[in-house]
Amino acid sequence: MYTLLSGLYKYMFQKDEYCILILGLDNAGKTTFLEQTKIRFCRNYKGMSLNKITTTVGLNIGTIDVGKVRLMFWDLGGQEELQALWDKYYAESHGVIYVIDSTDEMRLSESKHAFEKMISSEALEGVPILVLANKQDVEVICEILL
Repeated sequence: MYTLLSGLYKYMFQKDEYCILILGLDNAGKTTFLEQTKIRFCRNYKGMSLNKITTTVGLNIGTIDVGKVRLMFWDLGGQEELQALWDKYYAESHGVIYVIDSTDEMRLSESKHAFEKMISSEALEGVPILVLANKQDVEVICEILL
């Protein structure tokens, strides 16, 4: 009887889960993007102070429920040593958000190289990819201050 009721409960209330990878070079704003997304879509989530966000060593995980869907965001560290681990997560992902620091012109070619390496993986074939040009507002603020 318990198994029947448990199965019925899971059927009625279980959410479809989708795993989204957040990738990009270190200091591109991946963790800030995740925190802002959680603040916007999670009720009663206050989030951490944006000034206290530091370099991700390993990964950060965020979960957002939207209707009957649960989105699990995996924010992976972007340091060169950690990029070698990205491909271990590709098979489980349903989507990728690739974050670029649009104000860091010195590292755009490095970011392009990491992106090209990522999309060449067969495990990501057919997986939707969003390229997010982050920090576009920073340049405007710098120009105003000058």
